[in-house]
Amino acid sequence: MKIGNLELGDRPVMLAPMEDVTDASFRLICREQGADMVYTEFVSADALIRNIAATTRKLEINPAERPAAIQIYGREVEPMVEAARIAEAAGPDLLDINFGCPVKKVAGKGAGAGMLRDIPKMLEITRAVVDAVKIPVTVKTRLGWDHNSKIIVTLAEQLQDCGIKAITIHGRTRSQMYTGEADWSLIAATKENPRITIPVIGNGDITTPEGAVEAFDRYGVDGVMVGRASIGAPWIFHDIKRAVEGLTPAPLPIDQKFALLRRQIEESISRIDEYRGILHIRRHLAVCPLFKGIPNFRPTRIAMLRADSKDELMSIIDDVQNNIIPSLANNSNNIQL
Repeated sequence: MKIGNLELGDRPVMLAPMEDVTDASFRLICREQGADMVYTEFVSADALIRNIAATTRKLEINPAERPAAIQIYGREVEPMVEAARIAEAAGPDLLDINFGCPVKKVAGKGAGAGMLRDIPKMLEITRAVVDAVKIPVTVKTRLGWDHNSKIIVTLAEQLQDCGIKAITIHGRTRSQMYTGEADWSLIAATKENPRITIPVIGNGDITTPEGAVEAFDRYGVDGVMVGRASIGAPWIFHDIKRAVEGLTPAPLPIDQKFALLRRQIEESISRIDEYRGILHIRRHLAVCPLFKGIPNFRPTRIAMLRADSKDELMSIIDDVQNNIIPSLANNSNNIQL
C-alpha cells in the first residue's frame, strides 16, 4: 500500500491516534512490535497556533518511530491551514485530518466527527489543507453522523476529489460513539466503489489477529488500524503482523510482555515526572490483559491503580509476575496472557 510516495508494504497494520495514549514512547514500542505506521495524539489546531506548550510537544517525532503521522483537528479553515503548516514543519511523513473523534468536547463544538453535520465545511477545510502543504494529506472519519446519515461511500469520493491520498474509516457513526459492533460492510462498499482509487484503511473492533486477517480477506481493505486493543498491550502488533503475513502464531513470551509494561512505566515517568507519569500509565494498567482473569485479583488491581510511587507500583507488578501468575501455572486457561 502506498500513500503518496510513502510505501507501507502489503497489508499494513497501523496504530490509531488516541488522546493520552499515543505518546512518543508508546508509538515507538508499537513500531518495534510490528506496527507499520503510527499516529500522534490528535492535535488541536487552535491550541497549536496559540503555541500551547503541551500541544506543540505532541509534534515531536523520534526518527526510530517513522513512518509517523501527525493528526490535527479543528472546525475553521484558516486555523486548520495554519496548523497544517506548523505540523508539516515538524517533519511528519504525512498529515492526517481528524473528522472522526466523537467525544462531546470535540464533536459538540463542530470539530472531529462534528464535521459530519457540515459536509461543505469539511470539504472546504480538506481542500485548503491539501493545498497548504507538500506532504500527503489523509482523512480519518466515520460512517456518518447517525443511523440515518451513513454517507461514507459518497463522502469518500468527495474527500478523494479534494486531493487526499488515503482515507481511514471507523465503522461506526458518531452517535454510536464506541458502542455496538463496527459495521465493516460500508467500509467494504467504499473500497469496492470503482471511483475510489486511494487506499481505504479500516478501523473498528480489530482486537485479535484473526480479526485483522478477516478485515483484509473478507472486506478487502488496503490497511487496518488498531486502536483501543493496543492500550496496555502494544504486543498486539507482534501477533497481528505474524497473522496477516501468514506466519505461524508465536505469542510474545509473558516475561517480555511484563518487560514492555515496565518500560512504559519507566518512560512515562521519565517523560513527565513520577506522579503525573504514573497517572498517565494507569489507563494502560487498567485494561492490560496480563491482569485479566486472575482469581480474586480485585484488591491487587485497586492497589496497583492507586500506587503513587514507582517503587510501589513496580513492587506490585513484580509480585504479580513472580508469585501470582506462577501459582496459576497449572490452571493457565483462567488467565489471558
